[in-house]
Amino acid sequence: MAPGLEVQSMFGAKGSLPLNERIISTISRSSLAAHPWHDLEIGAGAPAIFNCVVEIGKGSKVKYELDKKTGMIMVDRILYSSVVYPHNYGFIPRTLCEDNDPMDVLVLMQEPVVSGCFLRAKAIGIMPMIDQGENDNKIIAVCADDPEYRHYNDISELPPHRLAEIKSFFEDYKKNENKTVEVGEFLSSQDARNAIQRSMDLYGQYVVESLRK
Repeated sequence: MAPGLEVQSMFGAKGSLPLNERIISTISRSSLAAHPWHDLEIGAGAPAIFNCVVEIGKGSKVKYELDKKTGMIMVDRILYSSVVYPHNYGFIPRTLCEDNDPMDVLVLMQEPVVSGCFLRAKAIGIMPMIDQGENDNKIIAVCADDPEYRHYNDISELPPHRLAEIKSFFEDYKKNENKTVEVGEFLSSQDARNAIQRSMDLYGQYVVESLRK
């Protein structure tokens, strides 16, 4: 075969690979532009059981964060201290809080989860937190599909050391950045569900309504 003929037969006359029609048929405009905050359903069981997107896996020292403009997970920073995230950390889609971000959630489960995936979680409590003067409360949840954790229904059922570990992490993880974080006492699963419902209502009021205009 003459040089160049094999390449031409593979790529076509204009130098592009022939497209597989079956693959093309599975791609829609909406799937290409999917945004985890706005396009992922929160789930029919919310606010008790809901979908959440994991930004940071358990044991990570990398602070991944949702880039709200693109919908991609970006590296925000590496933690300045020696601590690592004690559990998987992320956000609840289609929620909005006072800091203009989706509701944060810490998900207890056996294994670390890959950044960017989503899972079903069950709210068992809430940790009130003020980060540099702004409310930044964290929902405490368990993975609804983890046989070791899914039986927990309220944060009071967790071992005291587990709660101390969570609280200590958030009290310490910004100290070397000279940033002030205040952590309050853990509140019940009902308080968590109420907070999620408020954030769902805020999302509907401000985000959904603005998109309709």
